Amino acid sequence: MEENRNIVIGGESVSPGQEKLLKIRIDRLPTGTLIDIPVYVFNAKKPGPIVLIQAGLHGDEINGIEIVRRMLEEKQFKTNSGAVIAVPILNIFGFIHFSRDVPDGKDVNRSFPGIKSGSMASRIAYHYVSEIMHQIDVAIDLHTGGGQRHNYPQIRFTQEDERSITLAKAFNAPITFSAKLIRGSFRNAAYKMNKPTIVYEAGESMRFDDFAIMEGIQGILNILHHLGMISKIEPKYIERTDTIELHERKWLRAPTAGMFVPKVVNGGEIEKGQEIGLVSDTYAKKTKRIKSPFNGYVICTNHQAVVNQGDALFHIGR
Repeated sequence: MEENRNIVIGGESVSPGQEKLLKIRIDRLPTGTLIDIPVYVFNAKKPGPIVLIQAGLHGDEINGIEIVRRMLEEKQFKTNSGAVIAVPILNIFGFIHFSRDVPDGKDVNRSFPGIKSGSMASRIAYHYVSEIMHQIDVAIDLHTGGGQRHNYPQIRFTQEDERSITLAKAFNAPITFSAKLIRGSFRNAAYKMNKPTIVYEAGESMRFDDFAIMEGIQGILNILHHLGMISKIEPKYIERTDTIELHERKWLRAPTAGMFVPKVVNGGEIEKGQEIGLVSDTYAKKTKRIKSPFNGYVICTNHQAVVNQGDALFHIGR
């Protein structure tokens, strides 16, 4: 029987049948402390796809980090074929500073494919592309909403890549939709390298959401099963019918500054003309009501109680 491929990261090889914790050296703190990216490799003996499962590209998005941690703890990356490369925290600098970005303020997810002698974010991207991305076949990128913005569990795929559409359906998150490629993003770099990639968005930064975490674990196991890398899924964390695919999305913004009171549950179904929230001044003299422009679903809610005019309050889709 044909044997699986060797995986080489940081000059160290992981042969078929082996599993190792490797590290990619990135930089040092001003104190001289070395910072490296931990990379877990699980390489089965039988041939199959190499799947990258990564989290912490933005250092404050901890739900994805917890998804990978739990799956490592429960030994769910040991497959019958192929290989899993699991990266719990890509942006170590952001994680230790409770920040989305690296210390110089740059976003690693706008720095791909990176430059060897560039900024810190650019160097992280460069080493990641050089060491990992050229070896993989499929990627799952785990994210959350930004500060105070809670994303209902959703998968984003690349419309121009049929394989990413198939992966999105296999993941079977509550919500699925296509999203435009963003210059400098990991997904854009992967698309240019012909590596089908999906992005899982769930929860908000610096706050655990157990439902989002369980949805993520279930979706990853669904993908591994779809690719023939595991024979069955036990236990099942989430069971449902097919995902809801959205074809139109819209952000609803604060019409004025004031206290924001949502009137619907995130992930809930809404009707055209329905009042889904309001913004009022602190004296209850002036109130602006926010109504849905169409029938659809709420896929993100702002949890900030005090808002300014123009702040994003709801992301809705149909």
